[in-house]
Amino acid sequence: MARLSLLLFAVQIVLAVCALISCLSADEGNIRALPRIAWVLIILFFPLVGSIAWFLAGRKATPARPGPAGPAPTGRDRRRPVAPDDDPEFLDSIAERSRRNDEELFRRWEEDLRRREDDLRHREGDPPREEDRPEV
Repeated sequence: MARLSLLLFAVQIVLAVCALISCLSADEGNIRALPRIAWVLIILFFPLVGSIAWFLAGRKATPARPGPAGPAPTGRDRRRPVAPDDDPEFLDSIAERSRRNDEELFRRWEEDLRRREDDLRHREGDPPREEDRPEV
């Protein structure tokens, strides 16, 4: 009998600790019925009843997340990527910036080549002069 009461006491303490952590980490908009401090006091003074009350009535139910076989999240349900290198928009912007830089460099090289060819045509006997080349 002592073992059973010790086990029930341990379960009650674990349930109260989980309820306190859940209550203290919940967003203010997800707490129902009472203010956060009231829920904390109820859980502390009435651990078993307060914990059960918190899980049943104190917090808004979180919608179940779809698993791998569930539908893909759309619209508001879709979460933003955590890191920039996971964000497709960011990766696209980097690719676009790189493409523009490459086009600008290619355009400057072509202008330099045309200018050098024109210099060669105008100075048929003179060696081509060496001027600053565009930086790579």
